[in-house]
Amino acid sequence: MNDLSNQFQYQQVPQQGVLAQASASREMEEVKGAIFLAKQFPRNPFQSEQRILDSCKRPALANVAMYQYPRGGQKVTGPSIRLAEVLAQNWGNLSFGIKELEQREGESVAMAYAWDLETNVRQEKVFTVKHSMKARGSIKKLDDPRDIYEKVANDGSRRLRACILGIIPGDIVDKAVEECERTLSGNNKGPLKDRIAGALKAFKDNYRVTQEMIETRFGYNADSFTEYDYLEMIKIFNSLKDGMSKVEDWFDKNAGKQATSGLAAAFGETKKEDASKVQEVTNDGNETKPK
Repeated sequence: MNDLSNQFQYQQVPQQGVLAQASASREMEEVKGAIFLAKQFPRNPFQSEQRILDSCKRPALANVAMYQYPRGGQKVTGPSIRLAEVLAQNWGNLSFGIKELEQREGESVAMAYAWDLETNVRQEKVFTVKHSMKARGSIKKLDDPRDIYEKVANDGSRRLRACILGIIPGDIVDKAVEECERTLSGNNKGPLKDRIAGALKAFKDNYRVTQEMIETRFGYNADSFTEYDYLEMIKIFNSLKDGMSKVEDWFDKNAGKQATSGLAAAFGETKKEDASKVQEVTNDGNETKPK
């Protein structure tokens, strides 16, 4: 009985060292898995850039893409945290975020980080957040966990933006800013994906040219079409519209037709065998039996 009690008490003792080691081991395995996937599926920088520029053509993003504040009699502008998040999401194979490392009495220690899993380039910033905020000229102490979380997230967003912009190539960031400015000035025609979808629909509605036929013509999926491919589609469409060429001159009408599957072929063979058996039975029944 005493041995059983001792064993139970031993199981109830929190093994902090073991738990910490298990947690660290799990995090290490997650990191290794993320790096392995990044190496197996590396980013295509041209497609990543195109996705970023397409996102910058959305007015909703362009309106919040830049920040501006006065300093020393001049205006300071730059990419906002919202644009930085879009850059990171579309650049691909990036790990980024804000972690609260420690919460002490009256303050929290947090870290903002951005990590390129392909190149192993990492930016991180450790900072302290006071559990207080200035409101109406007085300092208000924060004791609600939700208020503390929002204060940490708000203070960390500026550090996170700096980390992301330190990872993404500078020329990509500049192009994204220019694209947002063009969107705000009304000089953009919309995301490339939407324009390609409209062109595919126009081909199908007017000339019964399917997406499979167009993809066969170009040699790759429509998801990989670039601005150049879109212009080629417009030229072909205008040629058909003006009667300068025919659909057969550009597209294979048999494209996209799937070959008969092995299951269907086997099913066809089975039907033939069954028909043969029925015919044999019929022939046997029609034979004249000897008296």
